[in-house]
Amino acid sequence: MISLQSLTKRYGDRTAVDRLTVDLAPGLVTGFLGPNGAGKSTTMRMILGLDRPTSGRALIAGKPYAAHRHPLRRIGALLDAKAVHPRRSARNHLLAMAASHSLPAHRVDEVLEQVGLTDVAHRRAGTFSLGMGQRLGIAGALLGDPEVLMLDEPVNGLDPDGVRWIRTLLRSLADEGRTVFVSSHLMSEMEQTADRVVVIGKGRLIEDTEMSTLLRAGGGGPVRVRGPHLGPLAQALTGHALHWNGPHEMTVRGMDAALIGDLAYEHGVRLHELHALETSLEDVYMQLTAESVEYGAEDKEGARA
Repeated sequence: MISLQSLTKRYGDRTAVDRLTVDLAPGLVTGFLGPNGAGKSTTMRMILGLDRPTSGRALIAGKPYAAHRHPLRRIGALLDAKAVHPRRSARNHLLAMAASHSLPAHRVDEVLEQVGLTDVAHRRAGTFSLGMGQRLGIAGALLGDPEVLMLDEPVNGLDPDGVRWIRTLLRSLADEGRTVFVSSHLMSEMEQTADRVVVIGKGRLIEDTEMSTLLRAGGGGPVRVRGPHLGPLAQALTGHALHWNGPHEMTVRGMDAALIGDLAYEHGVRLHELHALETSLEDVYMQLTAESVEYGAEDKEGARA
């Protein structure tokens, strides 16, 4: 288990993480979400003892990272796949890690096979593609057969087969009773993988709940409406969240499909499609973090996008 207790990190007058309190339970894949600059990477670095908290604590199985005699056997982590000496082979990189934690050499070969790098084990890491580097980083995280796994953007650079592989791997590790903590910007992937979601913004906790509960709380999804002449219907929907996808298609939020259909009938609007879409994690996430985005672009009218 990972336990964050009022975890806080300040850099001068800027608060990167603000009194974050979360318990990450074993047997679950927990997705860690938030906009750029929300404090996700800083939180993960404090869990690993790479950054010292200003106040509060980050505990792994009841102890700070540095208090574990062989921390790699407690928590395996991937924060930066490029943190490998480029002239060292994949196998030698893992052998050095294994030696530092008194792990047998055969464990290196096991994780190389597990991540699909056996055939390139003797190649220099500097020649690896981004996806291969990610696999090597995941091999390092798995090396100590840890009870806790923490990965920052693990699918970055992976092809579709690799994305499916990491999804299956995370699920199997959680099913074995391990604590799996994963940061990602890919909402669709998190929706398929995570059991629980922790959302932060501007360093503060926004949401900590089960994925199914979060999606239900998002309410009904948008409704897609298609037809040859939707103008009168759009005017009748003034005051509702409406987005034009093209001259003959729009999506409407905040009103169910039956009411939209009745309204179209009342205004003599012929419809070709009226489809209630499911609420996605991306939809709910955008609503939750709307006030926490620090680096959003601006549209032509100067509004933040």
